[in-house]
Amino acid sequence: MKGTIHVRYEILRSARNPLLLGISWALPLVVFYAVAPEQRHALADCLTAPNGHGMTDCVSFPLYFMTAMAAYGAMWATIAPGARIARDRGKGWIRQLRTTPLRARTEAVAKVLASYLGALPALVLLYLAGVSLGVRLDAAQWFEMTGLLLVGLAPFVAIGIVFGHLVPPDAITVAEAGFVVILALLGGAFGTLFAGGVMLRVVKLLPSYWLVQAGKTAIGSGSWPAEAWIVVGIWTLCSVPLAALAYQHDKARV
Repeated sequence: MKGTIHVRYEILRSARNPLLLGISWALPLVVFYAVAPEQRHALADCLTAPNGHGMTDCVSFPLYFMTAMAAYGAMWATIAPGARIARDRGKGWIRQLRTTPLRARTEAVAKVLASYLGALPALVLLYLAGVSLGVRLDAAQWFEMTGLLLVGLAPFVAIGIVFGHLVPPDAITVAEAGFVVILALLGGAFGTLFAGGVMLRVVKLLPSYWLVQAGKTAIGSGSWPAEAWIVVGIWTLCSVPLAALAYQHDKARV
C-alpha cells in the first residue's frame, strides 16, 4: 500500500512540473506548428541512393517532423525526473525517504512510471498535430510507431536517474538540456544533418537517431532493423547498471 502511494505521489509531481509541461509538451508542439505547415507537401529524411546519384527513401515532411518533435519532447519527459532527484537530494528529502520502510525497487519503479507517463502526452499532442497537417497512418502503424518510441526511450529513463544522483542540483538542468539537445540534434530531430558517409554511420549509434526514424519505419517494414535494436539494447544495458551504481554511490554518501 505504501509503495502504491509513493508511485502515485511521483506521478502527480511529474504532472505538476512546469518544466515538463513547457519543454516536453508545449515547446515541441510550438516548433512543429512553426515549421511544418510551410512544408506540408514536402519530402524529408531522404538518403543518398546506393549508386551515389540522387536521393531515395523519403517520407512526407509532416510525418518526419511529427515523429522528430514527439521524440524530442519524450526524451525531455523521460530524463526530467533526474532534476527532481537532484533537487530532492539537495533538500534532504531522499535522505529522509531512506529512513522509511520504502524499498529501493519501489522508488525506482515510481521514477520509471513517472518518466513514461510524462512522455505519453508529448507523443499524443504531436500525433494530433501531425493528423491536423495530413499525416495518415492506420491503427497498426500508429501502435507500431508508439511502441518503437517507448522502447527507444528506455536508456533516457536510466540516464535521467544517473544525472539525478550524480549531478549537483544547481547544474542538473543545464546538464540534462545539453544532453538532450545534442542527441536530438545529431539524431535528426531538427532535420537530417548527414545523408551518408562516416558521420551517418556515427549518428546511427545514437538511440535518438532511431527514435526519429520510428515514423518512417512504421510506414515501411513495420519494425526497426537489427542495427536499431542492437544500438538501443546496448545503450539500455549500459545505462541501467550505471543508474544502479549512481544510486548506490549516492546512498553511500548519506
